[in-house]
Amino acid sequence: MGQAAKVLQLFKTLHRTRQQVFKNDARALEAARKKINEEFKCNKTETSPKKIEELIKIGSDVELILRTSVIQGIHTDHNTLKLVPRKDLLIENVPYCDAPTQKQ
Repeated sequence: MGQAAKVLQLFKTLHRTRQQVFKNDARALEAARKKINEEFKCNKTETSPKKIEELIKIGSDVELILRTSVIQGIHTDHNTLKLVPRKDLLIENVPYCDAPTQKQ
């Protein structure tokens, strides 16, 4: 796959991830859209293949962090947030144990 195709694929993937992560939050959706578009426009004239690969790696890392680490919080009260984790976020969690067992 050529670099231009990789860049376009990353651009689309970041926007899809943005829509999933910030679902039902218009401010966050718009801010993320602007930031993604701004970063891609800033580097639009980059011609060095090495630098482009580095930028693709950074973008891929950002997408992974957004997808696996960001949880939405909804203000329910003056000092209260309701966390809304996505199903794919909870898959890797290890259950907490109140009574740890001793190693033998």
